[in-house]
Amino acid sequence: MRPSQRFNKKRSVKSGLPPGTLVHIGDASNKAAHISVIGYTPDGVEERHFEDIDQYLQNICDGSVVWVDVEGVHDIELIRALGDKHSLHPLVLEDIVNTAQRPKIEDYGDYLFIVLRMLHPTDEGGFNSEQLSIILGPDYLFTFQEGIEGDPFDSVRKRILNGKGKIRGMGADYLAYALIDAVVDGYFTVLEAFGERIVDVEEELTHTPDQRSLHRINVIKKEIIYLRKSVWPLREAISFLERGDSHLLNDATRLYFRDVYDHTVQVIDTVETYRDLLSGMLDLYLSSISNRTNEVMKFLTVIGTIFMPLTFLVGVYGMNFKHLPELEWRNGYFFLWGLMITLSLLMVAYFKKKRWL
Repeated sequence: MRPSQRFNKKRSVKSGLPPGTLVHIGDASNKAAHISVIGYTPDGVEERHFEDIDQYLQNICDGSVVWVDVEGVHDIELIRALGDKHSLHPLVLEDIVNTAQRPKIEDYGDYLFIVLRMLHPTDEGGFNSEQLSIILGPDYLFTFQEGIEGDPFDSVRKRILNGKGKIRGMGADYLAYALIDAVVDGYFTVLEAFGERIVDVEEELTHTPDQRSLHRINVIKKEIIYLRKSVWPLREAISFLERGDSHLLNDATRLYFRDVYDHTVQVIDTVETYRDLLSGMLDLYLSSISNRTNEVMKFLTVIGTIFMPLTFLVGVYGMNFKHLPELEWRNGYFFLWGLMITLSLLMVAYFKKKRWL
């Protein structure tokens, strides 16, 4: 699948509809939606999984912090039922099912709504992108994923279930930090793969630049542009969290968001560096192709120049005149060959002296 097909989402289906209308925009998943709930306190944890929204509504976990993870935002009825149960604004629900959102943060008073892009590395060195929507409340946190296989949250789940670190003793804002930090760390994994691909293309350009090299440069450039569009707005959202402008964010957690902000800046710097490298590589490719064309043209020009006097001699003695003076020479044929070979050698020596060969 081409990058343009993987990253572009059709928004035209929303044209003319009133605000708050739930229409899924994105890749339709064949998987059924799934709800995972983890409720925890400093002393214990409870985990439940639901395949049906009615089961969830009847068995909500208790705890000082409750994390509800929903996979499959294509299920409109499930999203609507969750919104009705927890009094979520219709515009929030609309943005959750519209997976073409830019990273952002919105303050709804009782909760914060955060959108960011979650990246999944592929075996080819690229990545697939998935929208992650987060709703942060005073003692709860909702995450909404599109349903792509796997996520970077396994380490966070293990820390909660095993009681490792300080996550159980902190609030929902610290859980939001842990999840966002896992997503940003995933960017570094993708960027490492990009670095290896860029090195490979550079070596290819140095030795054998061809159309395949140009295609690889264009593919990587499109992915880098998409990654840049995903990271730059995220910087603004994390800056809001780092400043602690909401009463839902504790002062102790702001320090951790400051660390995530620093990681985001590092990602942006790396993306900009790769972007500049790719622009330089494109110039290098065009320069290499131009140099190769010049070398070929120089070689053909030299060959043509060497054969010009030979063609002249052959043309002279190929004329159909009866009284050409040299026609009666006994060794005229061999003399003409010697003259042509001597001229050719002298011209080659002259071209080498001038460093044209």
